[in-house]
Amino acid sequence: MSDDVQPGFVRVRLDLSYDGKDFSGWAKQAHGRRTVQGDIEDALKTVTRSTETYELTVAGRTDAGVHARGQVAHVDLPVELWAEHREKLLRRLAGRLSHDVRVWRLTEAPSGFNARFSAIWRRYAYRVTDNPGGVDPLLRGHVLWHDWALDMDAMNAAAERLVGEHDFAAYCKKREGATTIRTLQELRWERRPGGVLEATVKADAFCHNMVRSLVGALLFVGDGHRPVDWPAKVLAAGVRDSAVHVVRPHGLTLEEVGYPADELLAARNREARNRRTLPGAGCC
Repeated sequence: MSDDVQPGFVRVRLDLSYDGKDFSGWAKQAHGRRTVQGDIEDALKTVTRSTETYELTVAGRTDAGVHARGQVAHVDLPVELWAEHREKLLRRLAGRLSHDVRVWRLTEAPSGFNARFSAIWRRYAYRVTDNPGGVDPLLRGHVLWHDWALDMDAMNAAAERLVGEHDFAAYCKKREGATTIRTLQELRWERRPGGVLEATVKADAFCHNMVRSLVGALLFVGDGHRPVDWPAKVLAAGVRDSAVHVVRPHGLTLEEVGYPADELLAARNREARNRRTLPGAGCC
């Protein structure tokens, strides 16, 4: 599948962040629901005085209520429009967008770049507190309160067994025609100053609800409701387990998206479009 930029257009990379509280996720939706994509596309159309909407492609489509600190998107703009507005576009977008979404950088993308398919990893953080008094009011929109004491060592022991390439069907909301095979590169917990527990979750890609399902399973281990080997057994079973709780979205933030060197972008773009199978999977 070709991803060449059409003649007369230039691909522009956007680095952005947003507070997901009042958004119905990233992707545009019907019925007038507010989305990050919709807000940015509308602002871009307005500040460039365009007659048409230029569609954004994003590294990871976050769900309703999920935040982003290091989201990446791209848009293909007419060469003339980009040349006319590029110097003032960032400031004009800042003046048009609501305060809960910011575009921090606009750059002409290198050849072969695709915000979604060229990415080699995405890194999320999920933040939880087990403080018996609850969440710091100033952090309440970004930290989950778990009303049980959490054993971080037990959670990390369980997490180690989930790292690697697996079929994460047990931790994903299945989408027709989409694979649930992913390579989980990092999954670990740290207790930050102030007592907040922070999970770092890094993978080449994520399927729907994967991060929040993994966190939910590990919290059950941390509070003693399940043994350390339970999340790995759920993974091996390969089917959704009703005991795996999908935790609330407000504790989740997309922190960073990683890309290869410029000369490897096009190859990664092509590779990421291939449907994956696990070693040994085949006809029988």
